[in-house]
Amino acid sequence: MTVKEQIKKHIAGQPEAKRGEMEALHKLLLKISPKCRLWFEDGKNDAGKVVANPTIGYGFFIIKYATGKTKEFFRIGISGNTTGISVYVLGLKDKKYLAKTFGKKIGKAIITGYCIKFKTLNNINIDVLKEAISYGLEAQN
Repeated sequence: MTVKEQIKKHIAGQPEAKRGEMEALHKLLLKISPKCRLWFEDGKNDAGKVVANPTIGYGFFIIKYATGKTKEFFRIGISGNTTGISVYVLGLKDKKYLAKTFGKKIGKAIITGYCIKFKTLNNINIDVLKEAISYGLEAQN
């Protein structure tokens, strides 16, 4: 199955309300960066055990570990969870940037060093979310 097919299947398998929001976010990401590399992480480790929520990824960067090992990964991720949706902005050097820059104007969301978590798209300012996503994608260049 291709990555696009995995993404389509994953979104289709979401509960109805979340399905529409995940589809809207997916279309938003593709509009912001139509040629970005797509990823699908099923949330399972090498042993097949579920360790995270499945995540749709966009863009590309290389994670550099303290050991010197590197790994290719996505820059932006979206994931449905039990309480809503998480948007991940990975690879930022300043772990306070998202909260400082977007926290007061995004609306009802929890922002950590790399994650913007909200219950529904209706609770947040979509234009501010677009800014955060665009920043994350641009940071890869």
